[in-house]
Amino acid sequence: MTTPDAPPVRKPILQRIETRALLIWLAGAAAIWGFFNIASEVTEGDTDIVDQQLLLMLRQPSDLSDPIGPRWVEEAMRDITALGGFTFLTIATIVAVLLFSFHGKRRQAWILAGTVLAAQMSSEVLKTFYDRPRPNLVPHGSFVYTQSFPSGHSALAAAVFLTLATLIASVEKRPNSKILIYVLALLITVGVGFSRVFLGVHWPSDVLAGWSLGATWAFGAWIVLEWMRRRDVSREGA
Repeated sequence: MTTPDAPPVRKPILQRIETRALLIWLAGAAAIWGFFNIASEVTEGDTDIVDQQLLLMLRQPSDLSDPIGPRWVEEAMRDITALGGFTFLTIATIVAVLLFSFHGKRRQAWILAGTVLAAQMSSEVLKTFYDRPRPNLVPHGSFVYTQSFPSGHSALAAAVFLTLATLIASVEKRPNSKILIYVLALLITVGVGFSRVFLGVHWPSDVLAGWSLGATWAFGAWIVLEWMRRRDVSREGA
C-alpha cells in the first residue's frame, strides 16, 4: 500500500489558514475605511451635534464641571485613562518586548515594537494634519498637550492591547485563555476611550477614530504574523 505524499489533514488546515487570512484582511480594510469615513464626517462638521450631545450626557446639567456619578467614578476614570497614556504603554511595551525576547519569541517582539512605533507616529501626524481643537464645552478632567483628532490614548490602547493579545494568543494553546486575553484587551481598549470622553478631553468621534486607527495597526500586525505562519507551513511542506 502506498503512502500519500501529504497527510489528509493538511488540506483542511491550509483552507482554515486561507479563510482566517481573508477575514483579517477584510477587518483591516474595514478599520481603515472606518477611520477615513469618520475623518470625513468630522471635517465637514457632521458629527458636531452628536459629539456635543454625547459629551453633555456625561455631565450634571446644573454644573457642567461635574461629571455624572460619585467622585470615586471620576477618580477611577483617571486611573483607566492612564492605561492609554504614553508612560504606561511605553513601559508595558518594553516589558512585553523583553519577555518575548527572553522566551525566544523574537518574531512577536519585533512585531509588537514595530506596531507600537507605527501607531504612535501615525497618531501624531494625523493630529497635526486635522488640527481639531479639544472640546471646550466642559472643563478638562485631565491635562492635554496635543490636538484632539484622533484620540491618541484610544489609538495606542487599541494598537498595544489588541496586538499584545494577538501575539500572546499565538503562543497560548488553551482556547479559554485565548478568549480571556482578547476580552481583557477589548475591555481595556473600550475603557480607555470612554474615559477620554468622560473626562471631557475628547469628542466621541475622536475616540471612534482612535479605535479605528489603532485597530488598523493591530490588524496589520496580525496580517504580518499570519504571513509568517503561512511561510513556515510552506517550508514544512516543501
